[in-house]
Amino acid sequence: MSYSNTFIRVAADCPVETGTVPVTAKLQPPAHIIQYELLMDNPYRFTHEELLYEVHVRHKQIPEEERSARKAEIWDGLFSKNHPCLRASMLPKRYGWGVHFDADGEIAIYGKESPEYDRFTSGADSGLTLLNAMRSKRS
Repeated sequence: MSYSNTFIRVAADCPVETGTVPVTAKLQPPAHIIQYELLMDNPYRFTHEELLYEVHVRHKQIPEEERSARKAEIWDGLFSKNHPCLRASMLPKRYGWGVHFDADGEIAIYGKESPEYDRFTSGADSGLTLLNAMRSKRS
């Protein structure tokens, strides 16, 4: 699902008070770490679909030449199935990152402690839809 003019707040049961850099001991980083790296290095560059694609090809370690030659095939195969939205990502659920979708649906993340997070969640921007990240546990 793609959003525009939307901000996903950190989950109510998020265990951290500030945006925390996710880490792993695994050799191959999980999807949420790839999401974090892409969004921190490239704010407002990716739409949701583009982010899903880039995370997929990096997670599967598909070589750049193959990505170029088979992009349409890989894209079609990836999107032949449903994918969860970023409300279910570990970034807003566990690591304290709010997710902003601009008018074009391009994404950036902001730590819960940041002035941008406060501005987005204050309700001052009347055209912005505010959503909560999904909780990790049932209430």
